Formats: sequence, structure tokens, C-alpha cells
Amino acid sequence: MKTLCLIATLSLLPLAPVYAHETAPSEKINVLQEKMLKNLPGNKAMMLTVDYAPGQSSVAHKHEGTAMAYVLEGAITSQVQGEPATTYKAGEFWYEAAGSEHLVSKNASSTEPAKLLVFMVMGKDEAVLIPLKN
Repeated sequence: MKTLCLIATLSLLPLAPVYAHETAPSEKINVLQEKMLKNLPGNKAMMLTVDYAPGQSSVAHKHEGTAMAYVLEGAITSQVQGEPATTYKAGEFWYEAAGSEHLVSKNASSTEPAKLLVFMVMGKDEAVLIPLKN
């Protein structure tokens, strides 16, 4: 009986969601176009945008293909293994060789959104992003 009373009492309390192990939502990736390349059989080109909320970052990752990134809005801090972290502002760009390990990719601002335009060339079955293991 005591157990039933306790359950009934607890059911009346307002419950707040608990997210002890939940991670922040990831960046928003939007594929604008994807086309097979006639002059490079077995390869494709992709154009996509990456939107970061204020303070948001990507997991450390690598790209199997070559990537070129252009900052459309805000500022992005990027670091590829072996290179220093660099912050790029709207209108600036960088290149990542195929297989590069992208250790840092984040919105440099904690108050403003940021957006990238990315152009990639990769094998037809290669992944856009592969998370790195710790």
C-alpha cells in the first residue's frame, strides 16, 4: 500500500526531462547537389551547406574526399591535423586534402550563427564525414 501511495504521489509531481548524457545537436548539413563526374569515372562532386548555431561545433572527423570550404556567414574556426587552428570570417575560404583529419570545426561565436558552403570531390561510395575515434 505504501508503494502505491508513493507512486501516486510521484505521479503528481512535475517532471523535468533529464539529459545527463545527451550531446548538443549537431550542425545542420544540407546537400545542395550531388553529381557523378564524367571526366573522373567513379567519382562525384558534392555541394553542401553547413549551418552552425551559436557556439556549436562538429565532432572531430575526416573526409575521404577533397574539400573546399567558403564561409557564407559568421566566422568558423577550423583545424586540420598538423596545422594551427584558424578562424575564417565571411568571404574567406580554405582547402582540405582528401583524408585530412579535421580536429576542430566550430562556430567561432557564442552569440551569432555561422554558415559554410562546401564543395567536395570524392569516390561515389565515400562518406562525406567520418567521425574520428578518440
